[in-house]
Amino acid sequence: MVERPTSRAGSFAATYAPPRLALDPFTPGELYELFRGGELDADQCEGLLAWAARYQGALEVSIAEGLDALRRGDRLAQLASHLDDYAREVLGLRKRAAQALARLGRELRTRPLLREAMRAGRVRLRAAQTILGVAVGEAEAAWVERAEHLTVRQLEAAVRRAGAAGEEEDEPWLPLGAQLRPDEREAVDEALALAGELAPELGRVERLEVLAQEYLGEHPTDVEPDPARTLGGALRTEPADAARRAALEDETERWAALRRLAEVPAPDVRFSEIDSAQEIDRVLRQLARARSAWDDILGYCAAAIRKGKAYQLLGFTSFKHYCEERLGLASRAVEQRARTEERRWLSPALQDAHRQGLPFEKLRLLSRLPEPEIARWIPRAQALTCVALRRELEGEAERQMRARRSLAVPLPLRIAALLAAAVQVVRERAGAQLGLGACLATIARHFIATWRGSVKRSRSRSRKVRDRDGWCQVPGCSHRATQAHHVLFRSHGGGDELDNQVGLCAFHHLRCIHGGYLRVVGRAPDELRWFLKGQPWSGPRSSER
Repeated sequence: MVERPTSRAGSFAATYAPPRLALDPFTPGELYELFRGGELDADQCEGLLAWAARYQGALEVSIAEGLDALRRGDRLAQLASHLDDYAREVLGLRKRAAQALARLGRELRTRPLLREAMRAGRVRLRAAQTILGVAVGEAEAAWVERAEHLTVRQLEAAVRRAGAAGEEEDEPWLPLGAQLRPDEREAVDEALALAGELAPELGRVERLEVLAQEYLGEHPTDVEPDPARTLGGALRTEPADAARRAALEDETERWAALRRLAEVPAPDVRFSEIDSAQEIDRVLRQLARARSAWDDILGYCAAAIRKGKAYQLLGFTSFKHYCEERLGLASRAVEQRARTEERRWLSPALQDAHRQGLPFEKLRLLSRLPEPEIARWIPRAQALTCVALRRELEGEAERQMRARRSLAVPLPLRIAALLAAAVQVVRERAGAQLGLGACLATIARHFIATWRGSVKRSRSRSRKVRDRDGWCQVPGCSHRATQAHHVLFRSHGGGDELDNQVGLCAFHHLRCIHGGYLRVVGRAPDELRWFLKGQPWSGPRSSER
């Protein structure tokens, strides 16, 4: 079994290194034997997962403080990256996880007792996030003591009794799927494009929300239809199980039979003593490499526990319950890793991509593809940033949907309920059970009729540049292009030709380029070269694994 670190100094790679194990995919029969017939092996698998979670949680405390340090001053501009893009491409963290960690790092600056308890490993990440809004001032000590001894369920209940909002729950979502005739698809596309002109930062999901709001604003209703029944598809959520959780806590004496593990302290990194953005970046990369070294073990064991439903044998109501109470981590990230690992077990192509060192986020994107398509995407995945790969995959999926005359998009429950209400009103007004595609087209045509004349379609060159590029063209940026930049400044003799202008987000245009950190040369849109502080630059990328 892995030993806890004995030193908080020196190399992260040595101090926080995981064991070297052969992680061959499980077959269904092997999973059954592992959890029903071989208690010792199952115990070792669960114990190793708990160790991996403690090591990753300890490393994430320091990563949280590093992300907070990067957000101060012009440090992100010096790295030419938004926080979410940097976290995704360099650290392997998705946007929501990065934002939550950066917030935690910021709040720990004014919560010394909570910070010390987290760094010592006495309070784990999920518990800390639960009490973050109430562990302030004179109340901090009491809440830290609670977080050391109470379950997450008990902490959440205590936070609610204190009249504060705890950590935001993952919103359930519903996959929308509709068949559209060519004229219906044309109307929906035009309405979504028009909504994008009105609010360029909105994604497709938020634009569908705008269309539904506009229709219901004109045709109000008190109807609250079932989104799953109205839109089709199964709602992805978990039933409330607070009472069952409480019963299991008593029944198992808080899972007393599970192996007790020592705390894992966070690395001794003092970002407050580091001034350079480059030095913070260097240390964060070290932390991320140490964290990612545990990824394979965490994903592998989590997949085994989830797929074999071992969490039920261990006394937990759900995999989410197990993640929060035993692992001390938010369940969403662990479940994503487990699902991707399960897919890898069934996919020789994904196994090959994993052997080639493709990072988790790219494996996750490729795991959505049919098996025959994965192999041809591996070279592209190696060459592209995560955001560029995602856009290419989404573009391919969009072309396939058009060929099938379909629209498929996952909707958060809040937006699904709003759209379902609009669809129900369309059907009531028509006096017929219209198909979902016809209802969406009606909602779209109403939006077009309402707003088409209100939008001034500027013919300026800046508008043409932004329409051409769509997204900020800085490599690795996931934000919309809201401004046009002259590649060769007009003050240096550059003209207004389209090939001398490139679409950028405000951050990269004003803070990075005009701040003197980032430079672009060449002809837009396909012959541009980027330089960060005079060095050729192709976007934020992770270090070699």
